[in-house]
Amino acid sequence: MKVDSLCSKELKRTVQILLPLALAAAILWWMYRGIRWDDVRQALESEMSWRWMLLSFPFGIMAQVFRALRWKQVLAPLGEKPRLHTCINAIFISYASSLIVPRVGEMLRCGILRRWEGTNFSRAIGTVVTERVIDSTLVILLAFVTAACQIPLFMNFFSQTGLSMQGFLGSFTTTGWLVTLLCGILILCMVAFLVWRLNFFSRSRAVLTDLKDGLFSVRHVQNPVLFLTYSVGIWVSYYLHFYLTFYCFQYTAQLGPMAALVAFVVGCFAVLVPTPNGAGPWHFAVKTVLVLYGVGQIGAALFVLVVHTIQTLLVVALGLYGVTALFLTGKASKK
Repeated sequence: MKVDSLCSKELKRTVQILLPLALAAAILWWMYRGIRWDDVRQALESEMSWRWMLLSFPFGIMAQVFRALRWKQVLAPLGEKPRLHTCINAIFISYASSLIVPRVGEMLRCGILRRWEGTNFSRAIGTVVTERVIDSTLVILLAFVTAACQIPLFMNFFSQTGLSMQGFLGSFTTTGWLVTLLCGILILCMVAFLVWRLNFFSRSRAVLTDLKDGLFSVRHVQNPVLFLTYSVGIWVSYYLHFYLTFYCFQYTAQLGPMAALVAFVVGCFAVLVPTPNGAGPWHFAVKTVLVLYGVGQIGAALFVLVVHTIQTLLVVALGLYGVTALFLTGKASKK
């Protein structure tokens, strides 16, 4: 029985790794099956402004630092006071690890705090769930505001081009609709998995209590204004990390901040599909938005490929830094 259980766990772990990778690879292959890689090389060497890409990096780093600051603040009412640099390194590692197994980072960063700081794991998980709820609320609000602001622009666009929304949607190929449907199904599956995971925690009354404490710890933060500042800072930083890359290419530099905001919001929902860093669904969604704003198919495809690849490499670099820094600092002393 133990052998069967071990094999079952190994199979589950293998599926969790390979299935998201296979989905990402399939979508990326479909999107870039006709592209010439010489065009990609030329874009990197002559068409792209690396200065703007480098200028975007600090905001990508600050988004994760703000997340660590907010996490430390939420843990404080629970009597947990991990060192800030441990929280930051845990965040760096969590994002990098999610490139291998999507969503594993939430568990891993809580495990890091338990090992290096002695933080209660269940309470930490509760705070992570709270963070996700707050972030989801902010993104949904941002989506509504963005949509409301862009309705006149879309109506003007359709009027000037003579294209209707029905005609635009009709331009989707069968494969495009299949990808969209598949991404939607996977999002629903991920939500169901999270519900199951919460039910798993509820099997232990003590764990459930700790989880509940973590969930509601935000009510007792000492400085709600600072908490809100960190939360807004996370998403402003993410947005600037993305928006500044528009200036890397001539065909996106003139689109403006609102077009970037639309693409950013759509991309935020696309990364809910459990693939490494949203690879595939994010490319598909953001490319679609750029085409809607008048960017050519090839230019839009090159933009999302280059930006996503480089920003993913930044996540990897931060993860490696986090691992190194974590082992150099050592564990906190026992209280």
